[in-house]
Amino acid sequence: MPNQLKIGDAAPDFALPSQTGEIVNLKDLLGRAEVVLFFYPKDNSSGCTAEACAFWDSYEVFRERGAEVVGVSSDSTDSHKGFASRNSLPFTLLSDEDGKVRKLYGASSTFGLLPGRVTYVIDRSGTVRHIFSSQLSPKKHIDEALETLEKIQEAAR
Repeated sequence: MPNQLKIGDAAPDFALPSQTGEIVNLKDLLGRAEVVLFFYPKDNSSGCTAEACAFWDSYEVFRERGAEVVGVSSDSTDSHKGFASRNSLPFTLLSDEDGKVRKLYGASSTFGLLPGRVTYVIDRSGTVRHIFSSQLSPKKHIDEALETLEKIQEAAR
């Protein structure tokens, strides 16, 4: 994809509706927390449920490391509301129904068909510090993000 973000790039700002209908801007999250922004293909699919639940399992660790976890897919806010409720997800899910933010970030697709599973770790200044893309290893996204957050914290000491 031509818009592929790279480590060291400024993360593009966006405004998307959450599962509660609230509009969330990236710039409002930055400054008070690192942001772990994960793009996933579809609510309620087995791989995406495994990934979301793995983020939930480590949610307290993310919070302890000063990070806000945010999921993004092209599903509707109603779909997100049901998905979050069914899985007791404590973090925000954003609806990117037209795929503009996915394109803005260059979150690739798999075989040109499936929306990709890509995680971005963005530091408080808005710089992309890590990108991990793997359609078939949903739980590895959590390990990669936590490792990066640890490095950011170490560098800040």
